[in-house]
Amino acid sequence: MTLASDAVPAVSDAKRTTAVQVGDRLSLTIHDLAFGGEGVGRVDELVVFVPYTLPGEVVEVKLTEVKKSFARGVLAHLVTPSPERVEPLCRYFGECGGCQYQHLEYSAQLRWKQKQVADLFQRVGGFSAALVQPVIPCPQPYGYRNRILVRSQWNKPAQKLDLGFVRADCGYVCDLESCAIAEPGLNAALTQWRQNPPPKGGIKTLLRIPPEGWEVPEHSFFQNNFFVLPALVGAVRERLRSAGTRHLLDAYCGVGFFSIELADAVDSFIGVELDAPAIRAARVNQVKRGAANGSYVAGDADALLPSLLAKLDPLRTTVLLDPPRVGCRPPSLEVLRQTGPAQILYVSCHPATLARDLKALCADGRYRLEQVQPLDMFPQTQHVECIADLRLV
Repeated sequence: MTLASDAVPAVSDAKRTTAVQVGDRLSLTIHDLAFGGEGVGRVDELVVFVPYTLPGEVVEVKLTEVKKSFARGVLAHLVTPSPERVEPLCRYFGECGGCQYQHLEYSAQLRWKQKQVADLFQRVGGFSAALVQPVIPCPQPYGYRNRILVRSQWNKPAQKLDLGFVRADCGYVCDLESCAIAEPGLNAALTQWRQNPPPKGGIKTLLRIPPEGWEVPEHSFFQNNFFVLPALVGAVRERLRSAGTRHLLDAYCGVGFFSIELADAVDSFIGVELDAPAIRAARVNQVKRGAANGSYVAGDADALLPSLLAKLDPLRTTVLLDPPRVGCRPPSLEVLRQTGPAQILYVSCHPATLARDLKALCADGRYRLEQVQPLDMFPQTQHVECIADLRLV
């Protein structure tokens, strides 16, 4: 990782009383780790965010952005490292924008992710931090990812084509030969792709390892970490069974992963998905796995929720939501509030939008948040998967 090294005198956070500006070099003590991976320090009342730093570290920072209430900087010199700091396995760490935590020991990553989710739920949703459970770890913190999106970009100064991921510090592509968090098979595919590169810049290429025994169209969604899938299904199954419902409505169902895996835990299920190729694949997967007690509907889950819920007894129904990162649309949340299924299980890789949507569902005491179970689907990165269990009051 490249650090700034301008020979500018450092200004202690304890002594500074005047306004700071871009280019200043400060001495800070990092006291927190923000969601997104940046270390947090202070200069008087000014909050300073610094990537690749850890709580407890004393650092020298060069400011790159200064606003009224916060600033951002780059790590210029590590004065006192954290005992939880480790050597990153990837030589591109700090340049490639894919990972934020390779410098943090893995058990500490799990601890900080739990705190970050709990803080978000308190701040955004007004929920108790005690509802957020410890993060379920990934049994393989490196070499786990089964899907990557790589890009080509013409590098005019170097007169060559850069092939890899978008950099952390700008919109340019970091030219890389391997990815430490990708499965070995994906790195082999990456090598092949580099040997037969796209004809020009500006092209995105999806490389993925298909899940064994599942039909998944090229651009349809499937979880990107096979190693955590058993724990993910197990956690959803445990919450489903604890509610005692008999029907499952799998909204945003993709290729039918959750509804097929949980088919034996309910009397019937319905899956709905806008992606038509994914629905066709879900029906194939249903036959392959013998999940005969359900059906799949192609269409917009937001638009179809009212008619689908009308076919089921709400007090015996669980609705499973696994929407895109942007979360659910407000009209869909209102349909759920009005219909009142006994349980809503919400699976999300974006805790902030999850907390926002749960706040809407729980407004006026309509639903109660029972538990939030985070899982580390994305080790070494800022991302974390969560399962939220809501019960009708």
